[in-house]
Amino acid sequence: MGGDLADVRLWASELGALHERFVHRFSRSEPRESTLAYMRGLIAPLQRKNGWTLAEEAGHEGPDRIQRMLNRIEWDADEVLDDVRDYVVEHLGDQDAVLIVDDTGFLKKETRSAGVQRQYSGTAGRTENCQVGVFLGYATARGRTLIDRRLYLPTSWTDDRERCRRAGIGDEVAFATKVAMAKAMVRRAIADRIPFRWVTADAAYGFSKGWRFELEQADVFHVMATTRHDTVVTRWALDHPVHELFPGLPRQKWKRRSCGEGAHGRRIYDWARVEVRPWHREDRRHWVLARRSVSRPEEISYYIAYCPADTTLDELIRVAGSRWAIEECFQSAKQECGLDDYQVRRYPGWHRHMTLAMAAHACLTVLRARQLDTEKAETDPPSSSTTVSPRSDA
Repeated sequence: MGGDLADVRLWASELGALHERFVHRFSRSEPRESTLAYMRGLIAPLQRKNGWTLAEEAGHEGPDRIQRMLNRIEWDADEVLDDVRDYVVEHLGDQDAVLIVDDTGFLKKETRSAGVQRQYSGTAGRTENCQVGVFLGYATARGRTLIDRRLYLPTSWTDDRERCRRAGIGDEVAFATKVAMAKAMVRRAIADRIPFRWVTADAAYGFSKGWRFELEQADVFHVMATTRHDTVVTRWALDHPVHELFPGLPRQKWKRRSCGEGAHGRRIYDWARVEVRPWHREDRRHWVLARRSVSRPEEISYYIAYCPADTTLDELIRVAGSRWAIEECFQSAKQECGLDDYQVRRYPGWHRHMTLAMAAHACLTVLRARQLDTEKAETDPPSSSTTVSPRSDA
């Protein structure tokens, strides 16, 4: 947001309104006040957002109140997250929304923080000492933000229950793969009737045949990235490698399309699709998509889609491209809302910080959506006074 007084008042007011949605989750006034001060600090233009700087921004003499709120006072971060998610749905909810699963790393220099170990971090692009969080993004035409989160715990943690207890990880928290966490978050969104139409994820999640089958059984449409060696059912084979479906495809079957805006402009690729799974419902289709680099045609990525029979290639490309929206959420939430700027080591504290940082990000996303609505209303010509009759079914 901008730095002038009007902008500051605007986001402070909206943040207060969001905070009012979950004040009933706290039995004492101190954590109620501390959560609002914490979120205000996360959005504030501070160079660093740690316990001391956030306390100073809130007018506290030291970080004790902030630390108590994050680590010691009892409150349920999942219940607060429910309220934040309801806020997102109320202001951004769309039946055509896309749910996006991805993970991001949080680099650490020590070994006591819950879930930390040397592991691959997509953020760093290499193996580092870090924590990894699995997140669920919500993307609509009006905005995109994060609506769920889980801290991944490697077996080096879950196999050592004493170490877990020291980090606030209860004995009931067992090892779960990142794919299992993704499944749980999407199941929760379905059970809670979050409006959406599609699910998408990168190949680290999309390669899971079990998860794709579960989504299909629930009739949840999806476009999932997968590896070139993944196999599908075709008319010719039960386990046909996806990369073998495209070499003989006629040139006219490839369409040059943009799948959205990137950091360096429009993402332009050549796309093609081949229908698979010949035995299915008449009103559903299964496709394998190929995305080929224009400048390096030997570089091809693959997606597996389950969708309504009338879904166009352009629509599948749009959904596949929407996966990058969660990367933008990670970037903006880290830069603007302190998603990765925390000093908590315990498992509950991690989820509390993430919940409040996600609330701050949701608030900014809603404000930007309103601003775009206002700008659009100012630039659009007045609507015609012609009466429009109800659309017929013809």
